[in-house]
Amino acid sequence: MRVLMVSDVYFPRINGVSTSIETFRGALATRGVEVTLVAPSYGDDAPAAGIIRVPARRVPGDPEDRLAHYVKLRRATLKAAESCDVIHIQTPFAAHYAGLRAARRLNKPVIATYHTLFEEYLRHYIPWLPAAWLRGLARRFSCGQCNALDTVIVPSSAMRARLRDYGVTRPPHVLPTGLPSTAFTPGEAAGFRARHGISPARPVVMFVGRVAHEKNIGFLLEAVALARRVLPELLFLVTGEGPARADLEQRSAQMGLAGSVRFLGYLDRKRELPAAYAAADIFIFASRTETQGLVLLEAMAQRCPVVGLSVMGTADILEPRRGCRVAPDDPAGFARAMVELLNDPVTLMRLGEQARAYAREWSDQALADRLAEIYRGLAR
Repeated sequence: MRVLMVSDVYFPRINGVSTSIETFRGALATRGVEVTLVAPSYGDDAPAAGIIRVPARRVPGDPEDRLAHYVKLRRATLKAAESCDVIHIQTPFAAHYAGLRAARRLNKPVIATYHTLFEEYLRHYIPWLPAAWLRGLARRFSCGQCNALDTVIVPSSAMRARLRDYGVTRPPHVLPTGLPSTAFTPGEAAGFRARHGISPARPVVMFVGRVAHEKNIGFLLEAVALARRVLPELLFLVTGEGPARADLEQRSAQMGLAGSVRFLGYLDRKRELPAAYAAADIFIFASRTETQGLVLLEAMAQRCPVVGLSVMGTADILEPRRGCRVAPDDPAGFARAMVELLNDPVTLMRLGEQARAYAREWSDQALADRLAEIYRGLAR
């Protein structure tokens, strides 16, 4: 069968949506599902089979994203949809309306993956508006979009519950993004430390993700500052890019952490990022807005235990308490959880092995089977 995915983001823009699309495209190909993707052009995209790029312009104040030319996006989506069986929308902006319009025009089934919890994100980017007003706006927006579809995919059970609270009546499917087999290829930990001048014995904790305020990285800086009172050599690596980087760099300097926090920017996903995961002693994560938290599983696949908050989408990963420690939701308690684990190398190694075994249960192959069944059920 043929499926058309349409998205407002894709590689080289690195985020969870891009990763989810790429992971499922690869796994579905071995299951008789041919996927075509319509996505914005970033200016220097290499031609790739099954990907249709639409002219786009830069978003003011946002060097990472692109805004597709809507008329051209709509035309490209409609043309590609003519030969597909199902339309799968990946983002709620221009791509949503282009995909929905094509589905109605051609009488095709249409679904969407609800990747983002907008009521939590908006308060970080429009802080001058009342929080209650923003929540109501986000909920009405999400409810209207989801109820216009045939079905909705959510990456966690917490997201399913949230959409039901919004009033979404379309049947939801909980389907997280799985890990490809390449995620388990051992990263070169020693080489990574050597390249970055990190001694083999230095304790290292790491965050990977968009460097944005909703990721709660400021909370992690506070926890690291407290942990350094016990472990003064502790190093915190922040991997990724985003609008909060300059502010967080300034904040870390003001906290006296300049020599203990390094902002690495984006790392190559094929070699350098797995090496970074492998080189870290602990992966730390405090976001309260995640719809899944795929980076936790990526870290676990490299035998890197997680210390994190079990909130929203991360709860599905962390609540089984395998390969991780669920930390209290305050910097002091979070710091204690890190220090206790870093001071217990036997437990740290045991959790690392447990984490890798647990991550294997989140295989992209098994999850792609489930997605293919959803597609076939809609196309009948």
